[in-house]
Amino acid sequence: MQFSSRFTIATHTLLCIAMFQEKYKVTSNFLASSINVNPVIIRNILGQLSASGLVEIKAGVGGAYLAKPAEEITLLDIFKAVEKEESLFHFHENPNLECPIGQTIHFVMDSKIDKIQLAMENEMAQTTLFQLLEEADKK
Repeated sequence: MQFSSRFTIATHTLLCIAMFQEKYKVTSNFLASSINVNPVIIRNILGQLSASGLVEIKAGVGGAYLAKPAEEITLLDIFKAVEKEESLFHFHENPNLECPIGQTIHFVMDSKIDKIQLAMENEMAQTTLFQLLEEADKK
């Protein structure tokens, strides 16, 4: 299973904003040129990031800015802001209850899936946008 590219685009977007917001007017066109996607995609991502309180978009003057310090924005915050399906796994809806496995699949799998999801979220919560900026700066 693979997630959409929204998470990586949103992370790229936030890294650009953090790095350039003091030097340039960070617009959707500016961001799209770095990410190499259509500006409409960036505007949609910015809308989600804004709704989640991660960015501010200045009307009139224009440009996007971080709504809080990069040290306070985690990968988990970004993931939750842009991924509609926050679960790693989507369980198939109607297992055959007349099958011995179909009867027990939720019993067997639910707790394991929950543990995997929690491990991913814990790992994402430990990485901040600031840490990524520092790594990018070393390159």
